[in-house]
Amino acid sequence: MKKIVLLVSMLVIALTLSGCLYSNITIPLDTDADKTVLGNKTGTSNCYSILWLVAWGDAGSAAAAKNGNISTINHMDTRNVTVLFGAFVKQTTIVYGN
Repeated sequence: MKKIVLLVSMLVIALTLSGCLYSNITIPLDTDADKTVLGNKTGTSNCYSILWLVAWGDAGSAAAAKNGNISTINHMDTRNVTVLFGAFVKQTTIVYGN
């Protein structure tokens, strides 16, 4: 019985803490990806957070479009990099268009 409790406890901890040391994920912000045309240009914008105390930046779609010289946005992704339970976080908005 103790082995089952230990196994379940380890499983819960592993699922709860997955990606807590380092994660780098990109997520599409689109509901109909099969009909999406990306476009010829790409633009990015970033915001950062350090030690849960300070945060700065503009990760908005307008800033990303401006940085990529895009007037029509066709698709957007978001990329999140997290280190050590969020001690450092970088969020990037990626826009595609013309």
